[in-house]
Amino acid sequence: MTTYTTLIILSGLVIFSYLFDLVASKTKLPSVLLLLLLGIGLRLLVDNLHLQTFNFLRILPTLGTVGLILIVFEGSLDLKYDQQKNKIIKGAFFSAFFILLATIACITFIIYQVTGRELYLCLVNAVPFSVISSAIAIPSVAGLGKKSKEFIVYESSFSDILGIIIFNFAISNPHVSASSFAALGLDMAIVIVFSVIACIFLLYLMGKISHHIKFFLIISILILVYAIGQSHHLSSLVLILAFGLFLNNADTIRHAWFRTVFLYENLAKDLSQLHQLSAESAFIIRTFFFVIFGFTINIYDLNNQNVLVNGFLILLSIYVIRFVYLLLFRRENVMPEGFVTPRGLISILLYYNLPPSMQLPEIGTSFLFVVVLGTSLIMSIGLLASKRKLGAEG
Repeated sequence: MTTYTTLIILSGLVIFSYLFDLVASKTKLPSVLLLLLLGIGLRLLVDNLHLQTFNFLRILPTLGTVGLILIVFEGSLDLKYDQQKNKIIKGAFFSAFFILLATIACITFIIYQVTGRELYLCLVNAVPFSVISSAIAIPSVAGLGKKSKEFIVYESSFSDILGIIIFNFAISNPHVSASSFAALGLDMAIVIVFSVIACIFLLYLMGKISHHIKFFLIISILILVYAIGQSHHLSSLVLILAFGLFLNNADTIRHAWFRTVFLYENLAKDLSQLHQLSAESAFIIRTFFFVIFGFTINIYDLNNQNVLVNGFLILLSIYVIRFVYLLLFRRENVMPEGFVTPRGLISILLYYNLPPSMQLPEIGTSFLFVVVLGTSLIMSIGLLASKRKLGAEG
């Protein structure tokens, strides 16, 4: 493949992704779903033409990690805090926490019935299927009402963070003891303290950099800190969410010393540019990630009846647990929030970060694909139905 052919393909994918976003804004059909289908179509074309391709699985986790950081950061830059939002934030956290735990328990049981392997391995493999993907949820709810949108942004971000915490804890502690939870508490304390220090330092750095290129430096530092933290099994996604919230709400801090030292004249303009840069960067990364994931899927595995049946059981458990929780504890806005529980980027990342010794051959990428595709389709149907309902009422 020549250099010019590669450039044509890459630019073409970005153009298609842009068109998919336009379609998504009109139809509520997630652009991610269209990107997956585009990747599958390209794979079928390559197979029919017997073309040689690169092993894209080598770069998929890296692309996904950068995409996750940028999408969570972009979403957090949209959130403005005030005391009236405490209810939404608490509700989103408890929703993410309890739904995640219940879903892990249920999917663990399903995997145990499918494989007959020990419960510990089943639990570790269940976590990737249980986490809401903020990479899909956040862009998909852009057209919803303010409260529903904020709830989904907080909930999906909390779900990502809690999912990573539980995943790291599970793979690091085959045998749980009191010292395991003590170590977890220490890790969380370190992350929180470091997040506070990093947020203040990065804001100070933004105000002091006079070079015309500084936003990619800030994003690079965020990615660096995230990678260092994750390499030590710390939940560094907390820092990403905290920094975005801190930047967008720094002007509400009334302390005179803080305002004198850290706030500067062009902060609002810089935040707008940083938000735009992170949004466009996330768009590019998301495009290539989901096209590549679709390309790496062996579509012929879907002919396996066991994959489809067990994938359906996982999907059923996801939505039964979510609707039961929302009906009992949230009650308002069950539609369309009940349908917005997609699996995607974070699920794929966690799955590919499973140590080889913990991977179950019976629970392969075909299962993951069925769940990712299924939750995206169901979310699309739910968003379309709610849009028509609102239109009819209006």
